[in-house]
This record gives sequence, structure tokens and C-alpha cells, in this order.
Amino acid sequence: MASLKRRAKRIAFYGAVAAFCFFAASPFLFMLTTMFRQDRDLYRVGKDSLFFKLPPTLDHLRLLFFDTNYTTYLQNSFFIGVLVVVITLIIAIPAAYSLARLTGRWGEQAGILVFLVYLVPPTLLFIPLFQVVVKLGLNNTLWSLVLVYPTITIPFCTWLLMGFFKSIPRDLEEQAMVDGYSRITAFLRVVMPLSLSGVIAVVVFTFALTLHEFIYALTFVSASDQRTISVGVPTELIRGDVFFWQSLLAAAVIVAIPVAIVYSFFLDRLVAGFTGGAVKG
Repeated sequence: MASLKRRAKRIAFYGAVAAFCFFAASPFLFMLTTMFRQDRDLYRVGKDSLFFKLPPTLDHLRLLFFDTNYTTYLQNSFFIGVLVVVITLIIAIPAAYSLARLTGRWGEQAGILVFLVYLVPPTLLFIPLFQVVVKLGLNNTLWSLVLVYPTITIPFCTWLLMGFFKSIPRDLEEQAMVDGYSRITAFLRVVMPLSLSGVIAVVVFTFALTLHEFIYALTFVSASDQRTISVGVPTELIRGDVFFWQSLLAAAVIVAIPVAIVYSFFLDRLVAGFTGGAVKG
């Protein structure tokens, strides 16, 4: 009798999990099916939207890839994302380590102040930042976004990594330095491997932000060949009151698939990265 109850509880638990997973994945499933749907099938009122009533078509993918600058937007977003990730890591890692290890008591307060910079809304900053970009002669180029995006990513990533560095016992570094390592070598060989989860979280957060950020990308770049996905796709596929829904959803799915794969492979490290930095910081 007890085994039957345990089995029933297990079936109910996994059934609830399966139902929740289907509910969470249903928007993505709708996007995936809609991108191949004909217009007559999409706008058929009162019909099930998850199943094809008419044969699927590739016309909307052809429109996306051959009648818009979508591939250019992908290249621009990837270029900006890689550079911003590199800049963020170069600045945030030593800044977080310094605040966590080398600044004494006021390091934590300084870390909180750095995090508060991240909380400032972009709508308050894009006008003064635009003036800076114009004076530097970077307006209407990808380099304007490479310059501006780290102002968003570095404060948060510094605060996040501070939590990881604080969670690592000082004894490990001191022992390494007793064995003959310099502080930099001890940091690279002892601290960094133990902080890998935080670094992965920083990389994913930074790259994802460059993909979906809209205000700065809209303000600083107007040339079509310099736009990113977040601005270029709706600009070309929303023409007046006409929405090319299938192509819009196809553009979103193509970007979402690799991001979802990365999240799936590094899910445990991402959870450890965000929760570890939040708790310890």
C-alpha cells in the first residue's frame, strides 16, 4: 500500500512537472510553428494555432534572409557582443577582486555603490551618453555601442564577481604565495578556476544584454547596415500597420535557439553564478 502511494505521488509530481514544462515551452512552440505558416493559415479566425491547416512554407524565411539585412544584424550583434564581453571581463574581474580582497572594510560599501550605478535607468543616461558619443565621432557606428554597453554590464558584473571572490577562503591564496606564487599568479591559478561559475554567468549575462538592448541601439545608430538585431528586425519587418509576423518570429527563434542551448549546457553554473554572487556579495 505504501509503495502504491509513493508511486502515485511520483506520477503526480512528474505529471505536474511535464505540464509546467509544456506550458513554459508553448510560446516557443507557437513561434516555431508560426514561422512556417501561410498567411491564410495564420489569420484564420477560430482555428487551432498550433497545427497546420495548410501546407507549411519557407517564404517567410526567404523574406527574412534575402529581402532584409538580417544576416548583417546578426554579424553586428555578434561583433558587439564579443567585444563587450571581453571589455567587461578585463575591467570587472580585477575591479571585483580588488574590492573583495584589497580594499578593507570600505570595499563592500564601494561594491554596493558600483551596483547602484547599474540601477540607473537607461532613459536618464542616453542623452548625456549621446553627447559623449557625438564628441568622440562614434555616432551612427557600432563602436558607439561597444563604448556604451560596458557602462551597463561592468557595474553589475563587478558586484556579482565580488560575491565569488569573497566566498573563496583567503588561506588558499596565502598558501599559494607561501609556495612561491606572486599574488597575480595565485589569483590566476587558484582564484579564477574556483570562480568559473561566476565568469560564465558574466559572459552569458553580458552577451544576452547586447542582443536585446533597445534604447541605446535605437538612439546611437540609424544606418541600416550598422543596426543590431533588437532594432533592425522590427524596423524592417514592421512597415506602417503591416506586421510580418512569421518573419518576426523566425528572427526571434533563430537567435533564441543558440542562447537556449548555452543556457541548457551551463544551467548549473549559471544558477551557481547568479545565486552565489547575490548571496555572498
